Formats: sequence, structure tokens, C-alpha cells
Amino acid sequence: MTTKNGRRTATDTAPKDPAELAARLIPEWELKPESPEAVTELPSFASKMHECARLSGAPYSELPHEVQDALVLRRLQQLVNTVTLNPLWRARLEEAGVAGPPATYREWERIPLADKETQADLYMGGRPGLVVPLKRGGFEIVASGGTSGGRPLETVYPLRELRDTYEIAGHFMGKYQLGAYLVGNDPKWLYTTLADYQMWSSGTMVGGVLQNVPGINYIGAGPVTAGVLEHMFSYPGPKALMGITAGIAILSDLGASMNKEARESFRVALYGSGVLSQKKRTELKAVYPNLEILSYFAATQAETIGLQLRSTSPWLAAVPGLHLVEIVDERGRAVAEGEEGELVVTRLHSHEAPLLRLKLGDRMVRRPRTEGPGLKTQQFEFAGRTGDVLHLADSQYSAARALEALRDDLRAATGVDLDDAAHEVQFVNHREARTITLLATADDAPGLNYAVETALGPYGAQRLFLGAVPRALSLFNQGEANPVAIEKAGYRFELKFVHRASVEIERTDVGKVPLVRDRG
Repeated sequence: MTTKNGRRTATDTAPKDPAELAARLIPEWELKPESPEAVTELPSFASKMHECARLSGAPYSELPHEVQDALVLRRLQQLVNTVTLNPLWRARLEEAGVAGPPATYREWERIPLADKETQADLYMGGRPGLVVPLKRGGFEIVASGGTSGGRPLETVYPLRELRDTYEIAGHFMGKYQLGAYLVGNDPKWLYTTLADYQMWSSGTMVGGVLQNVPGINYIGAGPVTAGVLEHMFSYPGPKALMGITAGIAILSDLGASMNKEARESFRVALYGSGVLSQKKRTELKAVYPNLEILSYFAATQAETIGLQLRSTSPWLAAVPGLHLVEIVDERGRAVAEGEEGELVVTRLHSHEAPLLRLKLGDRMVRRPRTEGPGLKTQQFEFAGRTGDVLHLADSQYSAARALEALRDDLRAATGVDLDDAAHEVQFVNHREARTITLLATADDAPGLNYAVETALGPYGAQRLFLGAVPRALSLFNQGEANPVAIEKAGYRFELKFVHRASVEIERTDVGKVPLVRDRG
């Protein structure tokens, strides 16, 4: 039996039909709130997840996909009904031909995608996209400086549901990711070297998640020196540390003189959004012999998008019930398993400040869902930033794929392995000069340049690029290309190793090295 306040009797059991269960968890009087004030009275989505788990007799993350899908769809319907209380959102949906809440996930895909400009228009300045006005209070504003473009951006979160997401993500990390590594009877430690000012990476939000991992002692250290790191690692017990990719990469240098026991206590390194080179991984493992290196993929508007659960697979697992994570084509439709598309996220815990179908600027490959006993969730694999595209005349090529092809061909032709030799890599496209240079930072830049030039001979880099670039057609360009066509575009290609501190490599204000940089 269900009452209007959502309480159930002790003998209440879950219906066998997932859609019926979802309808009972989010009843009609909650599905379509009548006013902004009514929105503030809605029970949290986290409470619906907990009740779904209780009725089903299993943790929410381990419920059948059909049950999770039904409840999330019901929540999406509630979100659409909620945003139509705002005149700007209502006009946006009407313009796209969306007349009401989606009956299916396919109908959900008719809702227009939002980009960072949409987010700025709706949630900065006067924040006209809010369903509940800011003057009511109870919100948190997170500022973002951008990982590559550098354009400031702000996100608005209802505090009551932000706390829920910290708990959901933190418990997921403890059970499915860190629990296998932080073991034993000693105290367990979880650090972050993210600083509060690094909100471009949702630094303070990630801290909120880490604090909610059960059974750990949390330290928000901020950027550390070798001495501070050694002090933290002197505490007895296994340790995990989360930081931006560059912050994880430098730990091999910071720990070089640390005592053996402290180095052996470091069990998990969680690096932020992006890619950690194979060279850095090798260096880290040499210093910290018990270390597992895993990806923690986060972004503004989504403090935990995907977590790499084991180092044996690069696939990322979504936290069930936290966000709707979509991998879509240019029309906003879901791509098939094994296909690459754009990452789109909808926060499920945001009654007062919803933002539907936000493009985060990343490309992912959709992977199969987990099946069998235990965890049941969606999986995907990072494929690069949306802006990681090489423009040659009228064609666009995936820089990540070009790098992979060049790495293979360079190794075959010269024996030089970029994975082993390079700390960072960056394509620089000089458009006016029609020159693309692949810069690679290395310890012995002169020696590597000599080895490559000797092995390839005159114009060798040009031939290398002409053979590799056709294998890097971007998903945005379905045409065909070959070495002759690329050569006719009139581009010159170069490969150059430079010192690790070289100013030729362009870095963002927060130390990231974008894969592609266009210059005049």
C-alpha cells in the first residue's frame, strides 16, 4: 500500500513489472510538479533508489538492467515535466517538437543537446534556466576555468541532492573500485592533491565524493612537495591518491627518495580526465611496486562520470543511478556497441536546477553493459576530446587515431617507441604555413631526433605521416582519403622531440597538455 507521502507498509513488495515498480516509486503526483514551490517539496531521487533497492532485496547497483532503466526513464519524465515550469526550457523543447515527457528512451533522444554555451546562457548571469529561483537559497555554485578552451563556466547544484550524489558515488568507489586494494587491518587512507581553486576539474566536488568512501581516512592535501608526500605516506596503512593527470605523473619524481615501506603502501593512483602515457605508468610502477593506476573520469556538471575498476581493462563504469550517460552520434542518437560518439550527460539528482543532455566535449566508445552476478552498469571507453581533430583542407581527422597510427609506424620504421620515449605529445597545426608538427617531450630529445632522422632519411617524417593519417578519419567526416589526396592538400609534416620543459609545448593554466593546438 502506498500513501501520498510515499511511505509503504512493511509487507509491501516490488511488482514484477519494472515499469509498474517505477510508477509506484515516483507516483503521478510527483511525476508532474505543479509549481516551482512544489519542486522543492519533491522527494530526492536518491530516496527512490534506496526504496527500489529495499523492495527488490538487492543493492541498487546490482539490480537487473530492466529495473534500473525503468526507474531512470521515470525520472527523465519527471525532469521534462519539471523543466517545462521554466519558460525558457519550455520554449526550447517546443522548438524541438517535444510536446511532453518521453515514453521511451528513443523519444528522449528528441530532446536537443546542450553545449557549454547553452549552459552559460541558462545558468550564468541572471541564471534564467533555474526552475527554482536562486533567491530561495540552498544552492552551490561551482566555477570552471575549462580544461582546454579556458572559457569560464559556472554550474548550479541543489545542495540537498549534491550531498546525495557524494554518498552514492563514494559508496560505489568503496565497494567496486577501491575495496579490492585497500585491504588489511591497518587504517586506510584516501588523498587528493586537487586544490579548491582547481574547480575546472570539479576539485571540491571530487573531494565530496572521496570523503564518502566508507572506511577510509580522507586528506584533502592540495598540491604537494616531496617532503609533504613522504610525510603523508609515512602513516601506517594502504593508501590511494586522486589527482589531475599531471599531478599523478609527477609522483614518480616526488617519491624517488621515499623509504621502501612508504612506497610499498601506495596502492591506487586515480588520475583525472585524460590520458596517462605509458612512459609515466612505467615510471610510477618502478617507484611504487604495489601500485594500480586507474582512471577517475569527472567533469563539471558530473563529479563522477566513469570509474576504471581494474587496470586490466581501460573501460569505464558508470555509477548506476547517478547520471544518464549517453554516447551519441551527430544527430543525438545512441551509437551501437563498439562505435565511437560524443559523451552526453544528464544529472539525475537536480530537481531545482536541471540541465538536460549536456555535451561535455569528450568522445567515448560505447562498450557492453556488465552482466551476470554483482554489478550491473553501463561501460564506455575514453577516445579523446571532441576538439582533438586535425584539419587538413576540407577534411577532419581524429588526432588520437593519427597518433596511434604514427606510433605504430614509427616503431616499425625506427625502433623508437613513443610510449616509452615521450612524456607528453602535442600536434601543432600551423594553418597558414600548412604545417603540422608532432611535438614529443623527452629526456634525450637530441638523441631521439638523431635516431629518427638517421633511420627515416630525408623527407622520412613526411612519408610517415602520409601513410598514417589516412587511417585516422574522424567520425565527423565520412569521406575517403589516401596519401595522394593528403599530399595534394599541400601540407608539410614534421616530427620533433623537445626537452620536457620546452616552451614549444603549449600547456593550459592548470598544466594540461592539449593533444591538438591550432595556430595561425
